Amino acid sequence: MKVLANDGVSQSGIDALEAAGFEVSTTTVAQEQLINYINTNDIDVILVRSATTVRKEIIDSCPSLKIIGRGGVGMDNIDVDYAREKGLHVINTPAASSQSVAELVFAHLYGGVRFLHDSNRNMPLDGDTQFKKLKKSYAKGVELRGKTIGIIGFGRIGQEVAKIALGVGMKVIASDLFIDNADVKVEFFNGQSITVSIETQSMESVLKEADFITLHIPSQKDYVIAEKEFGMMKDGVGLINAARGGIVNEVELVKALNSGKVAFAGLDTFQDEPKPAVQILMNGKISLTPHIGAATNEAQDRIGTELASQIKNILLVDKK
Repeated sequence: MKVLANDGVSQSGIDALEAAGFEVSTTTVAQEQLINYINTNDIDVILVRSATTVRKEIIDSCPSLKIIGRGGVGMDNIDVDYAREKGLHVINTPAASSQSVAELVFAHLYGGVRFLHDSNRNMPLDGDTQFKKLKKSYAKGVELRGKTIGIIGFGRIGQEVAKIALGVGMKVIASDLFIDNADVKVEFFNGQSITVSIETQSMESVLKEADFITLHIPSQKDYVIAEKEFGMMKDGVGLINAARGGIVNEVELVKALNSGKVAFAGLDTFQDEPKPAVQILMNGKISLTPHIGAATNEAQDRIGTELASQIKNILLVDKK
């Protein structure tokens, strides 16, 4: 049986699949050539991340496909319901990258409160001639300890964010349409741990109370954060989106940054991805990363081995 990992897969995932007798290809096939490649090579499994889409056309045109796998959480680049109606298995790895995304959130937060994103742009240009001026410009940072972080979307990733925040000494508040409360266990290097019970509240109250807001929700039909929501926030709030592009109205975000309503933003996902708007890319108050939330070696290893395990269970165990 053949597996096409079109957006790549970790070596640990490849090793696990090959050990089970699968033939794995990591060739990156252009979107418009996928149907021909899958049919020519009798591909049984296609694995994607965010770059490749698997829509109705591919599902209808590729009878050899048995499994569509997404390395990560969201599956908005796959026609999931249609694939399942046609008898295909659709799998993903919802837990494998949670910690990596959560750590990126705090990379943006720490960078934002100490102006690192802007300092790293300007120091190479003017650090040798305007050192004192730059020092003064970046001298009004704030600490995260003692501040309130508002987490919108309190699933696996949101709870991982909460663990780090609690370890830092922050107050955690959260909003989720489907989760009323969660026991968040913070584990330490020496085997000790603490468990904190967090009850979710309305998104409106989170927006009003939080010093920093981070989003961990799937793609929506409409904006989740737009003019009305920005108006509810504290002045000088920090906003992080490492979830999905299109849930924040970026035009309104720029307005809020310009007015000072939002002190800084950290964006890992973008409305017009993979071609983010120039006014977003050039804004000195935005910390930018190119959709790398799950892009750590550890997360990719977990994703690869978890996908391999699911594939083996479906195609080998079910076959017995």
